[in-house]
Amino acid sequence: MNTKEYSNIPGELFYYITFLARALPARSIKTFIELLIGCLLTQSGFVTSAWWILDMKNHWFSYHKWLEAGKWSYLKLMRQWVKLFIHLFGQERIYLCIDDSIVLRASKKAPASQIHHQHGNKPDLSSFVRGQCWVGLAATVERLGKNTALPLLFRLPPDKGNTSKIQAAKTLLRSIRQLLKNNVVTVLADSWYMRRSFIQAQVNKGFTVIGQVRIDTVFYQLPKAHTGRGRPRKYGKKYTKQDIMNLPVETTTRKLYGREQTLHYRTKVAQARFLKGQLVRFVWCEFEDDKGTKKPRLLLSTDTELTALQIILAYEKRWSIEPMFNQMKNAWGMKQAWQQTRQVLHRWVHLIALGYVLPQLLAIKCHDKVEPLLKHAPWQSHTDTTAGRIRMGLLKYFSHVRVRDWWCMKYRKFQPPDTNKLAEFEAFL
Repeated sequence: MNTKEYSNIPGELFYYITFLARALPARSIKTFIELLIGCLLTQSGFVTSAWWILDMKNHWFSYHKWLEAGKWSYLKLMRQWVKLFIHLFGQERIYLCIDDSIVLRASKKAPASQIHHQHGNKPDLSSFVRGQCWVGLAATVERLGKNTALPLLFRLPPDKGNTSKIQAAKTLLRSIRQLLKNNVVTVLADSWYMRRSFIQAQVNKGFTVIGQVRIDTVFYQLPKAHTGRGRPRKYGKKYTKQDIMNLPVETTTRKLYGREQTLHYRTKVAQARFLKGQLVRFVWCEFEDDKGTKKPRLLLSTDTELTALQIILAYEKRWSIEPMFNQMKNAWGMKQAWQQTRQVLHRWVHLIALGYVLPQLLAIKCHDKVEPLLKHAPWQSHTDTTAGRIRMGLLKYFSHVRVRDWWCMKYRKFQPPDTNKLAEFEAFL
């Protein structure tokens, strides 16, 4: 291939990889770049698949050994990615999503393989399945009016001990807390994570928590001012179902969860019993389906200054983590990722996550520059620019190429061989 054709690759891709490589020791960078681009190009989660798709210099066993015994930290690498995210998007308010997903396993010897309740209610699976339950932390950004989730960190709770998904979620947020000290952070969680230990841990960090809670959650009015003798009341009058129905109702029609929906909602600032009387804003909302049936939901926000509609729109962003898990498991090979130990599996899964992130960043930040990468499928010219289409375009340029030779040890930059593109890359830096 003529080296000038590499100019079709957006220079931002080289910048992203160069920035991430700063988190690794010098002797590990070339191997990291090979496996990272291999994860970007392949749909399989096997290390050998990444080895086959490029012109790797070393024996395939060397890459397994690097994952197992290499002197590098996946946590430091992902913190570097969080810094890149903040630099690229620079949002004053950052929305973080917490959720978990089960990767099915047949072997009892797989790291942290145990029996889990299959709460997705999939018809082709039993209620309890064997697998690995990954807890994921993602950041939500907007692209063309739609929400896209970008993975930040994952954690696989061990199969022994008392470590729960709640503790894993708190660990993930604690790991990147210092990087977000200049941002307003909103944590979005479903009803499983809306427990007192999790919510109060995030409030103590200065984060806002928005999530769905049980429809029968108990809450109280503010107590009356204490005027007489004795201990002052901690709670006021308990809200009954009739009290809720007497609150003023607002109705709106908006595009929520991918389609136009009619929404009725009520809101009130009250004391949450399960949060030991903390003031929160509750939002009772009802979605109308095609038959006019109303489906009630109860949302909670620890920020009482937010309006009910702001809380509803913010919680909608949480849904973007569901397709993220689906794409990573089925199109980026997370469900096939296999290593002998839990630590090595964490390393490999986070490399797969970065392989998923890079084409997503190109689709979001370089929409015009990726057009040459989409010419491999002219019949899809009227469809949206997706990470999968960008990956197929990059496959044309990187397939069976020795990308480790593109790393400049002197200047510590990942750069293409084309001199014109190199000049553009230097200007970008």
